[in-house]
Formats: sequence, C-alpha cells, structure tokens
Amino acid sequence: MHIKQERRASGYLSGGSGPQPHCSPGFPYTSNYEGCDSLWQHVPQGLKSPPGPRGIPILGNVLELRKDPHLVLTRLSKKYGDVMEVRIGTRPVLVLSGLDTIRQALVKQGEDFMGRPDLYSFQYISNGQSPTFSPDSGEVWKALRKLTQNALKTFSSTPSPTSSSTCLLEEHVSKEAEYVITKFLQLMEEEKRFDLTQYLHYDHNDQELLKVVNFNNEFGEDINRRFGIFVEKIVQEHYISFDKGHIRDITDSLIERCQEKSGGEDACIPISNEKIIAIVHDLFGAGFDTVTTALSWSLMYVALYPDIQKKIQDELDQHIGRERRPRLSDRGSLPYTEAFILEMFRHSSFLPFTIPHSTTKTTVLNGYYIPKGTCVFINQWQVNHDEKLWKDPSAFNPERFLNAAGTEINRTESDKVLIFGLGKRRCIGESIGRWEVFLFLTILLQQLEFSLRPGEEVDITPQYGLTMKYKKCESFQIKKRFPMKSSL
Repeated sequence: MHIKQERRASGYLSGGSGPQPHCSPGFPYTSNYEGCDSLWQHVPQGLKSPPGPRGIPILGNVLELRKDPHLVLTRLSKKYGDVMEVRIGTRPVLVLSGLDTIRQALVKQGEDFMGRPDLYSFQYISNGQSPTFSPDSGEVWKALRKLTQNALKTFSSTPSPTSSSTCLLEEHVSKEAEYVITKFLQLMEEEKRFDLTQYLHYDHNDQELLKVVNFNNEFGEDINRRFGIFVEKIVQEHYISFDKGHIRDITDSLIERCQEKSGGEDACIPISNEKIIAIVHDLFGAGFDTVTTALSWSLMYVALYPDIQKKIQDELDQHIGRERRPRLSDRGSLPYTEAFILEMFRHSSFLPFTIPHSTTKTTVLNGYYIPKGTCVFINQWQVNHDEKLWKDPSAFNPERFLNAAGTEINRTESDKVLIFGLGKRRCIGESIGRWEVFLFLTILLQQLEFSLRPGEEVDITPQYGLTMKYKKCESFQIKKRFPMKSSL
C-alpha cells in the first residue's frame, strides 16, 4: 500500500454533504462580498494597522489564495505575524493565527469579536434566518442559542424508554452504528473492497434525504433551497406528531423547550416557527457533515496505522469486553481512544477555518487597531500544526495527548486543539459531536477490523473546503473481530 499526502488540494470549495454558502473559488465565504477600499484609515496615534502581503489592484490577494488558503495563510503568518491583513478583492480581511492571539480575541475579548460579517452568501442559508451565520448577536440571538443549548442538553440526557442505552443520543447512534456495520459487511462480501464515506450517513432508508445529500455537483443556492424544504417538512411533521411525554429527537426537544419558554423566562422574546426551522437546519447541516467527516478520517487513520487500531481495540476489550456495546459513560476509562480522537481532529484539521467572525465595535488586538465591522478569519489549521505548540506536528501520534503513564488525557495538550472554534460563537453542538464520534468509532472498532487493500496507492491529501476530505478511496476492507450479537 502506498500512502500519498501532499500539501495541496483542489482550488474549489467542496464543503461536503451538508448545506453550504455559495462561495468563490479557493476561499470560503467571500462570494459577492461588498466592501470599501480600506478599513485601516485614521489609525489613532500609538496604534498601528495590521501588516500583510501587498495585493494587486481590484483582486487583492485572491490569486495567491485560490488553492489551499489555510496553507498559504499559515505560510504568510510566519512572515507577517499572528494578526495579519489580506484582501479579498478590495475588502480587507483580518486573519488571526497563533493560539494565544486567537484566545485573546475570541475569549478574553469575546464581546468584541463575536459578530458575524453580513456576507451575501449567508442569505441563502435558512433564508437568512440561521442563528449560526446571522450577523445578529443581540438578545434574540442569545435567546435562540440558550434555547438550542437546553434542547441539546435534554436530548443528550433524556433516558431511552425502549433500550438499554443510557440516553436518546446513545440509542440513536448505537442503532445507526449497527446499520453501518451490517452495510459494510454486505459490501465487503459482495465487492471485496468499498468506499466507506458514502455510507456514513443518517437514516439510509430516507430517499428524500439521500437525494439532497447527493447534490454535491450543484450550486450552493440550489442545495440550500432543497435542504431548506426538506428541513421545513421535518419540523412541520414533528409539530403535528409532537408528544411531550415521548421526546424522539433534537427537533422534539426544541419544540418542547420553546413551549416551556412561552410562560417562563425570556417570554418576551418571540421564537417563531421559522426560527425553529433555522435552528434544525443549522444543527442538521453542520452536525451531519462534521460527524461523518470525522468518522471517515478516523477510519482512514486506523486503517493506515494498524498498530494504533490494535491499541484502541485492546483498550476496548480490556475495559468493555465483547458482551455489550460501548456507552458514553465509558469515555473516562478509554484514554487511548480519546487521545486518538484528539489526534484525528488535530492532524486532519478538517475544519481549517471557523465560520468568519466580525468585530462588534472598534477594538485593539496585540497593539493593532481593528475597526468595527471588520471581517475576521480564524486559522485553526495553523494552530493545530504550529511547530511552537507541537513536537513533529506532521506525525500522527495519539500518545502526545496522554500523561506519562498513559492512563489519562493531558488536558493542557488537549485544550490546544482547535476544531470547533472558541468563545461566544464556539460550535454549539460540540459536545454532542464529540460524543457521536466516540460512540460510532468505538462500536465500529469493537466489532470490525479495518484495513486498506495491499499494493494500492492511497491519497490522503485533504481536499480544501468548509470541511476537508481525502480523495475517494475504494480500497477499504474489513473483517469481523468476533461473532456479533444484536443487543445494544
């Protein structure tokens, strides 16, 4: 087997299965961005404007950034520093690198950097109602975020009434993982090899969903329109069949929390049906692509590194055994598995940038003058591959996250990984996303052994997009580790 990994990728944003903004080639979120000639005018005495590469008239730095902007900006940050200005067309964009600088901006000065730029492409997501992409960061946005947090908490803690799973989330993921295992075994028997990524989706029997997922070759506007119709239908059906005594999923949890708010706290803030649809759109779209991409990278890494796969499976056998399925409560007793997931997040950095931020007021960062309304890009890839933070960052090494005894996660190291953003705009579904990846991965590796067909070249060069994926790989092979039981 030949492994190929280059520090280059396709110039076009590929973004994956979920809904995406319609973007220009090579750089996210920049389509039809209307801007002024300069934001860095009238700098107060004692401050300075951020440095950056000189662009060409009209186009700015677009030509430099057409391919692998995360790599180009990382390279430029070594010359210009952690606070840098580039131009997309005539629009200045602030690019932040360096963990300390990003923490300073998004956490310590979080109120200043919690805005979203009013980008043209964002209007196509949930008809401009998306809380995730909305420029609004006021009371309505805060109420929607709190509502969503409570709904996610309810869904992830509500006991399952029909199975031995400890909560609804665990039940849903366990059932889905069992389906995936059955499908993988069927494909292996029929084809002797397969491409696993297209089968890491939810509800495989929903032909309407599969039709939406497979529209990758269409423009973003059409994808979002079709996806919006699909989500609206889901929410309407949930309202019709809603039963407070039988919460089925996150959509039910949202409806329940919304009804509770009508007479309680924040009752003055209206939560419309359109807002509920927008929240479901965000959770479904972002979670769908993030979890499936994380799983596809995880399974690629265990196939590439059989010694690492064996360490995970030995840990599973020792602490869980083979008589029951892994549960969320097992996370604390599986440190090597947790370290592997952290290293997968760091090494792949499949979310190279956060969704763009913007400044809510004029501010100062590291001595640089930053006007109100400045578009801000956060280079997560740079942090995850920063030689100042990581020893041999290009190596895949889960042990870097373990203590000397290998028995616990080193939290100082794990906190350095950036994948879900930081601060007030940090991904709201982060906890559930991490839990889903853990459950899927442990259930799959408990029962199956993954490998790649010998003698075939495997290209794991990330293909640049909102979520970065490796090229299509039809070389996956699997085999059962032991006779399987159907019980969860």
